[in-house]
Amino acid sequence: MPDPKQSASVSSAAGRSEAKAWIVAGAAWLVPGLGHALQRKWARAVVYFVTVAALVAVGITMHGTLFTSEGAADAFDFLGYLSNLGAGLFYFIARPIASGAADAAHASGDYGTRFLATAGVLNLLCILEAYEIARRRKP
Repeated sequence: MPDPKQSASVSSAAGRSEAKAWIVAGAAWLVPGLGHALQRKWARAVVYFVTVAALVAVGITMHGTLFTSEGAADAFDFLGYLSNLGAGLFYFIARPIASGAADAAHASGDYGTRFLATAGVLNLLCILEAYEIARRRKP
């Protein structure tokens, strides 16, 4: 018969691990690469931060459209908003810079929109990886 004290300690350790994983995921969303930095994965943290920052910078420079929650008229606008929001802090930095600068009429503006969306989706994948590392499912 299993020892109730031992199973309670295992259960509380699993709960702490899960809570830590969610904190790491929140930090990874807020600042790209921070979730990996908190776990001492320095190279990954730097690569993810620089990559997401570069994608956002290029997207803004090319006058890409940055979707907002107010402009989400249909499902595609809402998905665009979610992908942009995935960039975390960079979304909130880019929003005042990119307001009114969108130029989807030209190819560069359309490519800029894709760069901004790619930054958010890439960061969402980085968040998932940081969460999995914190849960010890991935090295």
